[in-house]
Amino acid sequence: MGTMIQNYAKKNKLEEEEYRGERFANWTCNTKGNNDQLSITQPHIIKGIYKEYLEVGGSDMIGTNTFSSTTIAMADYEMESYVYELNYAGARLAREACDEVTAKDPTKPRFVVGAMGPTNRTGSISPSVEDPAARNVTFDELVDAYLEQAVALVDGGADILMVETIFDTLNAKAALYAIGEYLEFSGLDIPVFVSGTLVDQSGRTLSGQTGEAFYASIRHAKPMCVGLNCALGAKHMTPFVEKLANCVECFLHVYSNAGLPNAMGGYDDTPEDMARENKVFFENGWLNMVGGCCGSTPPHIKAIREMSESYKPRKLPDVGRPKMWLSGLEDLKVEDVHNHLGLPFLNVGERCNISGSI
Repeated sequence: MGTMIQNYAKKNKLEEEEYRGERFANWTCNTKGNNDQLSITQPHIIKGIYKEYLEVGGSDMIGTNTFSSTTIAMADYEMESYVYELNYAGARLAREACDEVTAKDPTKPRFVVGAMGPTNRTGSISPSVEDPAARNVTFDELVDAYLEQAVALVDGGADILMVETIFDTLNAKAALYAIGEYLEFSGLDIPVFVSGTLVDQSGRTLSGQTGEAFYASIRHAKPMCVGLNCALGAKHMTPFVEKLANCVECFLHVYSNAGLPNAMGGYDDTPEDMARENKVFFENGWLNMVGGCCGSTPPHIKAIREMSESYKPRKLPDVGRPKMWLSGLEDLKVEDVHNHLGLPFLNVGERCNISGSI
């Protein structure tokens, strides 16, 4: 969405005045860059982008323009009180676009994915190097923010809720807890997707977890689909996608960037490049869903879709015996662990300095 808004701005005027529109003409701070706000002030731009992904890209699902639509993230623009409307408008425009395209070909229904971003704060990482215990947001504050977002997205017509671009697992847990509370209270049953972000070639999230540990941390929420997005291009994601494909018990997705950013912050991969680099996922049968993140446009999605059509989706793993699956920075599966007597036994120890220290 951000890429398409930037592309629109290259050909059309999209400055502070357009971001504000009539509704926020006298707003007390600058709002240019608040892309979610455009769902209210410039709905024709956002709906046009939705339809381009559906009609040109051939997308089956589109994410809503609500990545930053939480009270936490909107505090930067002093728009906390407009969060419900931002989410509702973003989802409603996507609903209208999907319904219009589906009406032209009812054999291919299109679905709205309510995008729930990571916020601009972390629940488990200190914002201050001088104070490792410091936090600028609490778990309860994250839950409240995500709950309001989930309610508005569903009210606006979202078919699916996706907790995405997660770099801090505690934020994801807060979002999943909020969604669970909402679904239990409302009696609704809506698919939930979770998408983590591995920040570099170390294959870890910003909070330090591997992809497998991240999945072990959130599998209790029983998501329909789990995967990776953002930060890396498809080529750089390959080893981490393979590891997830070998352990994830639900559907698996990837929507990578169009390569790595260049010196100017742009993305150079062409649609053909992106399709070629995603091909390995399908040749190995690792994926059930694929898409594009930063730098990807409808032609990129079209190229990936056409490339993937001849391959079969990943087969869900067989249901096995229950097992204890723990997560820290790495994951730990406690399955057939026995001692020398053949009895179930796992030795849990702590590394320590037995000599003491001064």
